[in-house]
Amino acid sequence: MSHSAVKLIPLGGLDGIGKNMTVIEYEDDLIVIDAGLMFPDDSHPGVDLILPDYTYILENEDKLRGIIVTHGHEDHTGALPYLLKDLNKKVTIYSSKLTLGLIQGKLEEHRIKNQKVKEVQAGNHLSFGKITVDFFAQTHSIPANFGLFIRTPEGNILHSGDFKIDLTPVDGVTTDFESIMRFSKVGVDLMISDSTNAPRPGTTPSEKEVGKTLQAVISGAKQRVFVASFASHIHRLQQVCDAAVANGRKVAVTGRSMITNTKIARELGYLNIRDQDIIDAYDINSIPDDELLVLCTGSQGEPLSALARMANGEHKTLSIDSGDTVIISATPVPGNEKAVSQILNALAKIGADVWDKSRAMVHTSGHGSAEELKLLLSLVKPNYFMPIHGEAVHVRAHARLAESVGVDPNKIFISDNGDCLELKDGKVRWGDPVDSGIVYVDGLRIGDTDQVVLRDRRKLSEQGIITVIVTVKAATGKVLDVQFISRGVSNASTDRDSIDQAKERVEKTLAKAKHTHGNDDKAISRAVRESLSGYLWDKYHTRPMVIPVVMEV
Repeated sequence: MSHSAVKLIPLGGLDGIGKNMTVIEYEDDLIVIDAGLMFPDDSHPGVDLILPDYTYILENEDKLRGIIVTHGHEDHTGALPYLLKDLNKKVTIYSSKLTLGLIQGKLEEHRIKNQKVKEVQAGNHLSFGKITVDFFAQTHSIPANFGLFIRTPEGNILHSGDFKIDLTPVDGVTTDFESIMRFSKVGVDLMISDSTNAPRPGTTPSEKEVGKTLQAVISGAKQRVFVASFASHIHRLQQVCDAAVANGRKVAVTGRSMITNTKIARELGYLNIRDQDIIDAYDINSIPDDELLVLCTGSQGEPLSALARMANGEHKTLSIDSGDTVIISATPVPGNEKAVSQILNALAKIGADVWDKSRAMVHTSGHGSAEELKLLLSLVKPNYFMPIHGEAVHVRAHARLAESVGVDPNKIFISDNGDCLELKDGKVRWGDPVDSGIVYVDGLRIGDTDQVVLRDRRKLSEQGIITVIVTVKAATGKVLDVQFISRGVSNASTDRDSIDQAKERVEKTLAKAKHTHGNDDKAISRAVRESLSGYLWDKYHTRPMVIPVVMEV
């Protein structure tokens, strides 16, 4: 009897840092690994979030046996509420206690109730029809992070998850090399692995090295200390709290996600700080400046984050003053560099003593660098390899690393979102791709915003807008009046001679268009728009958005 091939389909995570989502499908069984989002940059004006296009999952939801989430970062969990609301059936989410706690907070925000979840631990073995999964511990910048060993009738797949090889992790949970070696002996036909730091040579420093720096900076601070970090970086939050307490400081927490995540992590036992050492932001006035540390959001320069509001004097309860110490304990995600720079400049103007990665090691990555990636490849010894989780430069660099440790270059697959690999009888080949892409969350609108809308928004923000209102006598076609209304266009409303010239050009264009196109309103409007756009380019070398309105009276 001939069996189908196992399909491995990345729906996200291969065109940028974020929105990780992978499908494993075999006959009537399908599992989804992670459901993440990506945050927009300056090229996505007005967009709040970017999701992977999971249409393929919706089309095959009758096969869906479960959603596995490797860890609790937004780029692996953020799309879950949207996916769950679009599914017509209840499906179980499988992950660690901490990750499920963070997910539950998201589901409550989206008013999703009675979600089916199942807690798993490293070492667990679960069956999803004919697909079975072993969970093993991987070190990352958040506790309870998993790699996956996936067994199918057609071959075995190892999914590294996000990882670094940290031999002195904050929580003492190291990468489970014993299980990795056991899986290698069983045989790994296909390995897929995190490529985020593949271009970076050497190894990634241990998280505990950051703890030493934080301790030194906080102990030397004379006034209040503000630390901005990712709210989901629980290991970092623990080290900040430890350094604060060791230096006789109380910890105040501000920023919605930071408050939520610290609360969940404390309740579940992943963040340890005594009740008397953590205070409400509204109670800070009773604490001397040299006895206070504020843990906040805003490490990515988000304009509405706690750090941004404090730097701009807009926070309800907290402000940053000259002489205060501010630690940016994170690296800007690609696209956020400008926003972070603006925050740094605002803090410098205040006179704050700012520490970021350029000044001291107040941050280290949670992803393995080149030597760690090579080590894992050498231990696993996969027959086939597909790098995932990264931009093209990261994926290509990871492919070169695989080749350097002996993986046959003909067995390395460089994929894009929607590409399909088929595993059959232990061999991997290209399958038929599926529809894929990205989905924009724009306020309450999901999926309606497209590239045309984004292009128009960018043009409006950069060049402005001119509306040309032309009044025409219906009986004769004679132009009675031409008016311009402009916003954000230099000289458009003050240069009288240019306005007169523009009116004359519009009138001539309209007369010619009426003769050529008759009563074709769209063609006439297009001719007016192109004519005025050409004039503005010739006169000012600017291309604002032009909206023609032709009215007959």
